[in-house]
Parts: sequence; C-alpha cells; structure tokens
Amino acid sequence: MPVSNGTRKRARKAKNFFKTPKGLVTIILLAFIAMAAPGQGIATVGAGLVSAAIAAGLVDLLILRVRKKVWEFPSGAVLTALIVSMVLRAQEPWYVVTITSVAAILSKYIFRSRAANVFNPAALAIVVSFYVFHTGQSWWGALTDVTPVAKVLLIAAGVFIADRVNKMPLVVTFLGAYFLLFTVTSFGKDPLSVAEIFRTPDLEAALYFAFIILTDPPTSPAKYPDQIVCGVIVAVVSYALFEWVGVVYYLLAGVLAGNVWEAWRRVNRRTGYTFPKGIGAFLREISPV
Repeated sequence: MPVSNGTRKRARKAKNFFKTPKGLVTIILLAFIAMAAPGQGIATVGAGLVSAAIAAGLVDLLILRVRKKVWEFPSGAVLTALIVSMVLRAQEPWYVVTITSVAAILSKYIFRSRAANVFNPAALAIVVSFYVFHTGQSWWGALTDVTPVAKVLLIAAGVFIADRVNKMPLVVTFLGAYFLLFTVTSFGKDPLSVAEIFRTPDLEAALYFAFIILTDPPTSPAKYPDQIVCGVIVAVVSYALFEWVGVVYYLLAGVLAGNVWEAWRRVNRRTGYTFPKGIGAFLREISPV
C-alpha cells in the first residue's frame, strides 16, 4: 500500500524534531525515566507522568491553536511535564503532579516579556506547589537511585545538551561557584552540615538542575558574559537559601532569581533605562499579562 504525501510529511517533521535540542532533550529525559522509574516503582510514578504529560499537552495544544490559528504539537508542554514529574517526590499523588504541570504551562502565558516567558515554568510551578500541596522533591529522575555508572551517563548527556543549546559557560560557572561556596563553608564550620550537598541525591539533583533546568533557552542568557553573571547569581542564591533558610526548593529558587535578573537585563537593554528609573518598566515586564 503506497504511503501518502501527508504521511511522509508528518514522518519527516517528526524526524526533524528529534534532531532539534528540544527533541534531543526529550529523548534523553525518556531514557532517564526508563532507567529510574523501575527503582521508584513504575506504578508509583507512571500515573503522574502520563496524566501530567497528557493534561499539560492538551492545555498547551489549545492555547497554541488559539494564538497561532494552527494545530501544533505541544512538545514544550510535554517536556515541562516530564521535568516536573522527575523532580517532585515520586510518591506525590498523580493529580498533584498533573496540576503542577498544568500550572507550569499556564505560567508561560501569564508571565511573559515581549520575547518569551520570564520564569522557568517547571521551577516556578514546583515552588508554588510546595506551598499549595506541601509537595516534596526527590529528584528521582536525576538517576539518584540507579547504579553509579548512570552518573556518568547523566554528566555525558548533560554536557551534550548544554553544548547543543550553547550554555556551557552558564553550567560551568554555576557548578563551579555552587560547589566552591559549600567547600569553603565546610572549612569554617562542621563539615557534616554541608556534606549532603556532595552526596546522593543532592549531588545528582544539582547536576540535573544545571544541565536540564538552568539551560532553558527562553529564560537564560544567550551571550557568554551574561551567562557567567547569571550562573554566579543562581549559585549564590541557591547557597544562601540552603544555608540560611533551609527550604527544599533552594535550587529552583536560585534559577527563579536568575530569571528575574535576565528579565531585568533584557528590559534595560531594550529601553535604555537603569536603576531606579527602570523599575517601572521591569515590573511591567514580569507582571501577568
């Protein structure tokens, strides 16, 4: 039976998608899930993963249809839902994972600049879910409970992703500043108080965060000097919240601080305003629209 032109076109489009950075990240995350899910219990994480991906995808599908007047596969929404599911505690109820993922998608359209969303949607939604649902974070998708060989895969895949989206300076700066701050702290106080940062699951969480969440193209700087500044900001805020506040979402709060700085930089570049005159323009930039 001959293959129609429409089928060929869809197959070509799908093939091209999986060559893009977003497509490659999707493949890598699915591989991580395949390795990590059995250790958590496929039934435990499966319901949340599937329902979150479907619900977030449908919401984004409809929004994209209204905005662009064409049907477009919501690849970004599926990717966001996967990240939310892989960060939240594996035992969270499926509806909590689903609502958090849908909230992440909606946040992309609520907090927007002229060019893109202001906040990393997964990070923002997970932080909010902590206060709404009292969620926990196990970062099981970072291969925390998998054989040590998987750590090599996490790093290799992460470096590959960071290189493809041209964010290596951001990743290296963040990881360098982050671990340096905790290393210096260990010499000034009881080393056991910060030892967990260098152990499972916090170590894998930091790597997954740096490679997968921090490098989100719409919410992170493109130019190398800006990436270096942003990496330092995220590391310092994450460190400060861990040491002085002790919140479980210290890494995600760090990236949100970096998002705010990046939004501020973009507004100043476009308007030419500086502090304090630029405050009004900045607030309008990140306010719900």
